[in-house]
Amino acid sequence: MGCWGGPLILATVACLLLQRGKTCATIVSTMLTKNKKAKIIKEVQVHATDTGSPEVQVAVLTRRIEELTSHLKKHKKDNHSRRGLLQMVADRQAHMKYLAKASPKRHAALAKKIERKK
Repeated sequence: MGCWGGPLILATVACLLLQRGKTCATIVSTMLTKNKKAKIIKEVQVHATDTGSPEVQVAVLTRRIEELTSHLKKHKKDNHSRRGLLQMVADRQAHMKYLAKASPKRHAALAKKIERKK
């Protein structure tokens, strides 16, 4: 168990959501699980053991941004999560800017894969 008590906190949050009428499937489907993350990484990885390339980081950030965006559509006053979303968008933008400068071909391929406008 980490210093923040991850599994315990997650279980507590799940219990609270279940009390509010949410199902376990709803809770799990909105989270970026280990398996979902592995699938995302496998789609964009540059080589077999790649987990930290800009492509992988942008793909994972994009998925987290999508999830947080849907959360914020339901919870419009959640400004703490909104701040986190803005930080993730800025981080993704920085990775994309680096990739565009370092390798325009890889940047174009990644932009096509994650279907971004820019």
